[in-house]
Amino acid sequence: MYFHGRRRGQDGVGAIIDFLLANARLVIGVGGAAILGIATLAVKRLIERASRSAEENKPITDGWEELKLVGHSPKLLKKEIEGVVMKKITAATRRADLSLPAAASPALGESVCVSESVCVSGSGGVCVSVCVPLQERLECYYAARVCVSVGGAERAQRRALDVATEIQSFLRARHAHMPLGELRLAGSLLDDLQVITPDHASLLVHLQVEESLWSLVRGEDTFLSHPQLSLIRRENLEYFPRGRSYWDHFLVGGYLSAGGVAELLSRSLTEALNWPSLSATLEAEVWPVLGGGDITLEVRPIGRRHGDQEEGEEPLFLRVLPTVQLGEEPVCARPRPPCEHAWFRSQYPREAGLLASLDQSDGGVRRKLLKTLKAVCRISPALRPITGRHLSSLLLHLSRKAHDWSPQAFSGRFLQALEELIGYLELGHLPSYFAPAVNLLQELSEEQIEQMGFMLYCAHTQPDILLI
Repeated sequence: MYFHGRRRGQDGVGAIIDFLLANARLVIGVGGAAILGIATLAVKRLIERASRSAEENKPITDGWEELKLVGHSPKLLKKEIEGVVMKKITAATRRADLSLPAAASPALGESVCVSESVCVSGSGGVCVSVCVPLQERLECYYAARVCVSVGGAERAQRRALDVATEIQSFLRARHAHMPLGELRLAGSLLDDLQVITPDHASLLVHLQVEESLWSLVRGEDTFLSHPQLSLIRRENLEYFPRGRSYWDHFLVGGYLSAGGVAELLSRSLTEALNWPSLSATLEAEVWPVLGGGDITLEVRPIGRRHGDQEEGEEPLFLRVLPTVQLGEEPVCARPRPPCEHAWFRSQYPREAGLLASLDQSDGGVRRKLLKTLKAVCRISPALRPITGRHLSSLLLHLSRKAHDWSPQAFSGRFLQALEELIGYLELGHLPSYFAPAVNLLQELSEEQIEQMGFMLYCAHTQPDILLI
């Protein structure tokens, strides 16, 4: 532990803050250091404004925008630190208020323009600092980093459909008696919600089950007590005994086993399909990805399987999902604990459809903001645990609070989304929009939540650290 000397012109506040910051990480961890960093930045700006002349003074509202976050400290932070920081901030604020003329005080409710500073090389190699509004910075980031090229998306869709056609022909030849429907492409690639590069999609293998012999039982009504899991129960066994349906081969305890169906298709694709022949037919190398619970295929252009692909020719990963449609909501086979026989009910189709419908009704930028946040989380290592599942529910919850989703409000909704996400991380609970009983943060560790909270606290006052 160490302690710097007093700075001139700061009445000892600088010495106190230096001591706190020097030892913060040892005492209170990463999250606490984030709070102190934000408070320090605010105090520094207030003191600097207090020492300026009257004509140079600016409203101090932006300083209080940073201080607002102190009131939303995550649950892992030490409460004692918040009290210490607020005492120092209050003392410095009083000095700043006494030094500022009355004309410099901002009007009540005056809006604050958030901006970012970038360096532009001028003549003679001189670095000139210019102020770029956050709205403009976000627009540039969206155009340059977020959007997938139309040509790249079309090529990826063609490859996925070509692979789907070949796999469907193989399965129908290999399992002639298995009642299968059409293989269908699904996911963010088809819905124009993919970001950075078109590199993944889902292939839905529709299983044709008899509605008179099978029924869908929601997880809430079973021993699973999980809203996103369902069981498919065999009905009328006394009138239609076992063997009347092809899918009776996969019965486990009176229920259709998702793990059994997925295992059969996985063995067929990985062991029986002639992958070199398929690759030659499609003029692209197609191989199964071994390991993991899902059936995943990797598709690369010929001769570029070892990382030497050209620009715009990134590998494409296809997840093959056996799917059953009983009633309105489809369920897919994604065997996971606690029950490998249960079927997974994805909320993605409903969430994507509602976002598109809301944007269409008011000309909003919800989908644009979703794609921007997905790109930010994908590029930043600390935020990678946050996926489209979390962000879709986040924006749908936010849509019930915020009413202005016009293009002009893009930057405001971006900052508000960061604040909302900080709040959910603080609670350790983000409910799924269509299944509120599901906590989307349940699978994340406390360390991951703390790291993401630290990054978002810093990003709220300096958004440029995310827009790289």
